[in-house]
Amino acid sequence: MSERDITPPKKINLKPKLMVVVVVVIALLALVLSSFFVVDQTEQSVVLLLGRYNRIVGPGLHFKLPLGIEKSYNVPTQKIQNMTFGFRTEKAGINTVYSSGDFPNESIMLTGDLNIVDVEWIIQYRITDARAWLFNVLYREKTIRDISQSILNSLVGDRAILDVIGPERTNIEVQAQEKINERFHNYGLGITVTTVKLKNIVPPKGEVQNAFEDVNKAIQDMNRLINEGKEQYNKEIPKAQGEAEKMVQVAQGYATERVNEAKGDVARFLSVLKEYKKNREITKSRLYIETIEKIFEDDKGTDLIDKDLTNFIPLKTLQQGVVK
Repeated sequence: MSERDITPPKKINLKPKLMVVVVVVIALLALVLSSFFVVDQTEQSVVLLLGRYNRIVGPGLHFKLPLGIEKSYNVPTQKIQNMTFGFRTEKAGINTVYSSGDFPNESIMLTGDLNIVDVEWIIQYRITDARAWLFNVLYREKTIRDISQSILNSLVGDRAILDVIGPERTNIEVQAQEKINERFHNYGLGITVTTVKLKNIVPPKGEVQNAFEDVNKAIQDMNRLINEGKEQYNKEIPKAQGEAEKMVQVAQGYATERVNEAKGDVARFLSVLKEYKKNREITKSRLYIETIEKIFEDDKGTDLIDKDLTNFIPLKTLQQGVVK
């Protein structure tokens, strides 16, 4: 192939007017694209004019001065954010995956009784002041971590290790949330902590942890035995109380019966006494006869006669012979 067969490329000749049009179109696109911004439903946007705070706008499509004269920074003010201590979340979701690494500088704490405990915990917070969040603190995440760790270490350090593991767990969470919010407000971070949750509280790994596991098992056994004792108590005490109440009722019935009998005897005695006062001899004889009849009412074959009776004919013997 000779040099004559090679066709040189055609030169593109752009007219000045066309170049001006292209530049104007690009400039207009840049102006349009830099003049509008979108704010999501969960966000607020802080707008700066020449690097100085100007205004805050809510969700929607908004206008701003183009070419960097005004800049917007979207802040997720409606989103709950998490920060973990002593562990990290690798994958969030229904089956959350946590990192296997240890962060002892965040979780190892000294208790009030000079024991060491490993506390894994989490805070949840929401940005409530977008302007303060952007401008008041430079290292925001580090500040949140340092303040949170300081307060939780203080609360754990005021309690014994068994209290931290057991009954004081909820109180620590509540007090930590209050104190952290107070400190964040003083620092002007523009955020509010919504939850402080202690996840896993254990002694350091090794012999200490094994010993505490034995203690926990003993405490669980103790609680189980106490519950069994309370169950037996609740079973036997009502039964004994029922039997005691039954005996009291029987005794009260017997007492009422005896009192009524005594009142009847008194009434009879008073009526006899009244008759006795009217005619003493007749009443005395009647009482004597009634008493004798009562004594011998079950005795058969006995005849009572007057000892002063003379010329007594044994009619009863004769009558018995006739009957035979």
